[in-house]
Amino acid sequence: REIERDLGLGTPARDGHIYRTELHGVEVRERWLNDMELRTEYYTPFGMVSTLFRGSYFLRQQDIQDLQVEFMLKRREDYAVVEYIIEHTEYIPTYDAYLAYEREIGDDGYPIVQIGDCPFHHFLRALCGYNNAYYHLHDYPNEVEHLLALLTQRDRDIVWPLMAASPARLFLHGMHFSSQMTPPPIYRRYIEPYYQELSALMHQRGKHLAMHGDNDTRHILENIARSGYDMVECFATYPMVGTTLAEARAAWGKRIIIWGGVPSTLLEPHYSEDEFEAYMDDLFRTIAPGDAFILGVADNVLPGAKIERVRRITEMVEERGRYPIRVA
Repeated sequence: REIERDLGLGTPARDGHIYRTELHGVEVRERWLNDMELRTEYYTPFGMVSTLFRGSYFLRQQDIQDLQVEFMLKRREDYAVVEYIIEHTEYIPTYDAYLAYEREIGDDGYPIVQIGDCPFHHFLRALCGYNNAYYHLHDYPNEVEHLLALLTQRDRDIVWPLMAASPARLFLHGMHFSSQMTPPPIYRRYIEPYYQELSALMHQRGKHLAMHGDNDTRHILENIARSGYDMVECFATYPMVGTTLAEARAAWGKRIIIWGGVPSTLLEPHYSEDEFEAYMDDLFRTIAPGDAFILGVADNVLPGAKIERVRRITEMVEERGRYPIRVA
């Protein structure tokens, strides 16, 4: 927080939580296979499933989390085990802890509560893995659809009411959607209806919904808009991905707030000062007059970044960031 203040930045404020979970009737065993690999095994009356996370010395030095390389869902038989785990997970409100976090943040940021992912993308990303999920959808369609229905009903019955009754006002729900792994036909069938229902509920309660947009969303911009999202944070743009800021502004207008605009790579030494300045000039032209936009770095300010460029962006905001932004 001190570094953020020194650089003239706000804080993302993503560490507040409105619930915690407890597993019942499931034995969890963790064991390190070596310094870099952690296997976690979950034992239930229906059998055992496991995950494996793998790290590297270099990535840990950069404070980058270990990569999940094995997933719970490997065989048809694993679906019953995973469903048992879902049904035996208790959700416990932590509203007082959230309010304490909100007070701690104060004026440095606006708390955004991370909730998780929609059922289909959770299956794709965390339960089965991108490499195998579509094979499972083809080979075990009944099991996949039953699992998705169970996850959806769990959210409707437990998670959504916790969100609606909580003191939090802004929720981060959904992440890493991409034109490649969640293309328009898949998004329309499995993701859009879920978020249309959730966003409508949140809006009825005076709350807002955001997604973590750190991927190539060029071909699903309209799908995201139809989902009812109010904001896309950590919005990745060219040259990190194919999506440009101009394309997103044209597609969303004022309907969706964009939080981002500065790709991480722009802060790296291999971009010249002239390229950096030209990109930022174009950014201010693109976002003018400044509606529905929060300037930020997407995805992160990496260890190799030129920190003086972050200071330079702060200077640009002071010089050119007053609403309405005027284009020379």
